[in-house]
Amino acid sequence: LPHVYATILSKEGIKMAVRKIVKYGTESLRQPSKEVHKVSQKVKNLVQDLIDTMYASNGVGLAAPQIGENVRIFVLDVSTNEEPLNPIVFINPKIIKKSGACISHEGCLSFPEAFTDVRRYANVMVKALDSNGRSFVLEAKEGTLLARCIQHEFDHLDGVLFIDHAINRFEAEEVLSKNNLPPLQVEKMVEEPELAKAVDELKEKEVNK
Repeated sequence: LPHVYATILSKEGIKMAVRKIVKYGTESLRQPSKEVHKVSQKVKNLVQDLIDTMYASNGVGLAAPQIGENVRIFVLDVSTNEEPLNPIVFINPKIIKKSGACISHEGCLSFPEAFTDVRRYANVMVKALDSNGRSFVLEAKEGTLLARCIQHEFDHLDGVLFIDHAINRFEAEEVLSKNNLPPLQVEKMVEEPELAKAVDELKEKEVNK
């Protein structure tokens, strides 16, 4: 397998192909990804590599560009420690509805130890194909981890990173510098005036509580 970082055994004794996660500053993270034309065995293998790598890295989500594959696939699992593993696969996802606003404290496996507050929609509806090529629609509401994770991973497919939604640009720059990561690319930051306004109103409500 290309780009394999390690083959390890899971607790159940199952072989896992763990791929190397590319770090912020790698060009592939900024490139838009191509659609998958057919859910072939090669694509299914890539999906399994993503799932294995996500679990091995203790992540809740991972997109194909993060392992150097610029195709429109991401996986996530927001189950808690008490719940069984529940990986969800998204191939050629499209966000078909989004509304509301929330403040999300986020990090990313491509940004080790770096966390900052970002703007997100509170509610999203996404349409995608699963690992068998079947179409499904999933709705996530009220700023849940699922709703925020869908947006975070979907962004990766368009070369957009969580820091591009940073609420406080200067705080984000400080966090990147502290963790020896490349500086913020200000020209890449996403302009979202309506969402920014809604987030500002949320912050005011918090202050006035």
